[in-house]
Amino acid sequence: MKFSELLQKLTLVSSHSLTMDSLDPEISGVAAVDRAKSSDISYIEGGKFAAFVSTTEAKALILPMDEALQITATQRGIAWMATRDPRLLFAEAIAIFYQPFQPNPAIHPTAIIHPSAQIGTDIYLGPHVVIQADVKIGNGVCIHPNVVIYPEVKIGDRTILHANCTIHERAQIGSDCVIHSGAVIGAEGFGFVPTPTGWFKMEQSGYTILEDGVEVGCNSTIDRPAVGETRIGRQTKIDNLVHIGHGCQVGRNTAIAALVGMAGGVKVGNNVLLAGQVGIANQAKIGDGAIATAKAGIHNDVPEGAIVTGIPAIPHKVFLKAAAIYSRLPEIYQSIRQLKRHLNLKD
Repeated sequence: MKFSELLQKLTLVSSHSLTMDSLDPEISGVAAVDRAKSSDISYIEGGKFAAFVSTTEAKALILPMDEALQITATQRGIAWMATRDPRLLFAEAIAIFYQPFQPNPAIHPTAIIHPSAQIGTDIYLGPHVVIQADVKIGNGVCIHPNVVIYPEVKIGDRTILHANCTIHERAQIGSDCVIHSGAVIGAEGFGFVPTPTGWFKMEQSGYTILEDGVEVGCNSTIDRPAVGETRIGRQTKIDNLVHIGHGCQVGRNTAIAALVGMAGGVKVGNNVLLAGQVGIANQAKIGDGAIATAKAGIHNDVPEGAIVTGIPAIPHKVFLKAAAIYSRLPEIYQSIRQLKRHLNLKD
């Protein structure tokens, strides 16, 4: 399609201040700026990638509001538009050229459906899906092969369950959710009480609830509690290999990267960012808008809007100062030894 036609399809354009030039090349795909070919559109975000405007083969670019980059693109004969958020519009452009695999509604003959299950319209059930007693599934749901859904589960409209995920008893999954392969939702939490003769198992009778628009990555687990609920707020996005323990409460629009682990009873606010391998101790609270950088070990509450780093996690600015000193510790140690000798002090 023509560049101008593509821009008309970008629904987010109207919410962005933008300018564009008059070139109108044919666009047939999307690509990273350093790998783009002459029929691709790409984007530039931040100074790290600005130099690629001078070398890219792309014939169209989504640029930031940077006049110098726009002049360079024009001089090279590259069609461009400029916006406050190039990455967001590029994400929408990808969705125009690529749609994930979505099978047509059908029920495979090998699917096993309990007679008491309630199934909506326009459903896809793949090979060897198992739906147990009293399950309720909304309209437009897509359930890929080998998914197992335990009794009394509720699944909202248009939710997608990818192959080999498992939804345990009484879990509640909202509308427009995505559960990726290997994920386990609502399995029993890690509840054992110590006794003189060993561990007494505390049955996990609670619920796991995912609100609308939640996405859960491959091989992630979200456990149900002994009592009460484990809840994930709407539009929260969870990466692969994440563990969310029993009774955790995660707010809205939070992003959780791979290998994050939460012990039981953790409370995470809205719009929180947890980078890869963050670990959060039992009952800790993370305030709204907080950020934990990669591998942060959180043992105490984190205030609203704070940025924490390190093990144990401390304010990010303090960590940077400490890290700058760390490489100089041998030098500092030798200076202290020399000072002690000068003062006739023993090591």
